[in-house]
Amino acid sequence: MARIIAVANQKGGVGKTTTCVNLAASLAATRRRVLLVDTDPQGNATMGCGIDKREVEYSTCDVLLGDASAADSIVSAPQGGFAVLPGNEDLTLAEVNLLQEIGREMKLRKALVPVAGLYDYVLIDCPPSINMLTVNALTAADGVLIPMQCEYYALEGLSALLNTIEQVRESVNPDLEVYGILRTMFDPRINLSNEVSMQLIKHFDKKVFRTCVPRNIRLAEAPSFGLPALLHDRSSRGAIAYLALAGEILRREDARVAQAV
Repeated sequence: MARIIAVANQKGGVGKTTTCVNLAASLAATRRRVLLVDTDPQGNATMGCGIDKREVEYSTCDVLLGDASAADSIVSAPQGGFAVLPGNEDLTLAEVNLLQEIGREMKLRKALVPVAGLYDYVLIDCPPSINMLTVNALTAADGVLIPMQCEYYALEGLSALLNTIEQVRESVNPDLEVYGILRTMFDPRINLSNEVSMQLIKHFDKKVFRTCVPRNIRLAEAPSFGLPALLHDRSSRGAIAYLALAGEILRREDARVAQAV
């Protein structure tokens, strides 16, 4: 069964979508079967994979509202070697409609059950807010990967997200865990970045990935080509960082499986 990871942080501009797209491509490069689920109405993850969000026949919206199955809605990233459940602005409609429904927080979880066994990893790109779409992602997930910049306000946002994770754990998904914290747009020359980084390691210890994703122009420009950084410029620091993150995740999973035996 797939390991389902929600990539979430209600603070915008911290690298959620960049992490989803590039981690999906990096895991796919290691021959893992990967599904990327876009639950953000902006549809940036979909576009960043080279898929036109306006041209898709079905989207995550149709899946959440029961108008299409996940199997019918999944498409292949043109060059990434992974599958995508695309998202677009229709998801705003899905969120409004879900508020009227019983069991609304379980819709994505139930929709993924028939297809999850086809993949090793399912990555869910969440909107930059705590809304019904994010709650659906957290309910469907085994763990939450939290990308964050090492700055003062990021710590405040992290606290709010951890409270939400705890609420979801207590109400609908008792197995949900913080899968890991990823430091993004990291610049070791800035004192505040180093201070916040040290605080994260002090409080969360091994939950903080050793990999830091640096500020990198190749990483920033890759979405405009509809490509992960790995395919845009394999030798860039950004692409190398996400390959390192994929390696860390695979080692964690190997250790988890070994412990369970």
